[in-house]
Amino acid sequence: MSDYCDLAPGHPFHGPYHDHEYGFPVTDDDELFERLVLEINQAGLSWLTVLKKREAFKRAFEGFAVGRVATYGEAERTRLLSDADIIRNRLKVDAAIHNAKVIRRLQAEHGSFRAWLEEQHPLAHGDWVRLFKRTFRFTGPEIVNEFLMSTGHLPGAHHDGCPVQARILDAGPAWTRI
Repeated sequence: MSDYCDLAPGHPFHGPYHDHEYGFPVTDDDELFERLVLEINQAGLSWLTVLKKREAFKRAFEGFAVGRVATYGEAERTRLLSDADIIRNRLKVDAAIHNAKVIRRLQAEHGSFRAWLEEQHPLAHGDWVRLFKRTFRFTGPEIVNEFLMSTGHLPGAHHDGCPVQARILDAGPAWTRI
């Protein structure tokens, strides 16, 4: 996504994400869950809006601890929907809670969410989208694409001339092992 490589450097929110997170392999399940929740919440909004609310999301979802969010019931759902610091969309909040439960199941069946992702690799984008739609809530083509690019499962996060691209290649993202 060359436009991001041109826009992000030096920006107070986009810059750090572009330079240190976007496209790098993610191995921690809670961090993978965070990326999924953030991508879902970006739907219909700007990525800048989500980045500005990221710390509030982290507090609201207790550090994106999958095991904790998977236990959320009506009280936590109500708390999230009344939290003005996050995006209070009922479908997105419900998807986050549901998806945490799905990830717990994947962890039990595959050892980790990351292991499940690795077992699916490599898939074409359309196959990833179909898999995510069968497995998770609120995951369309753009959400799946951005989630997978941002976590190192699909190429395209940075253009070849971006200085970050060399560091990503050194980190060995899944898409380089095709």
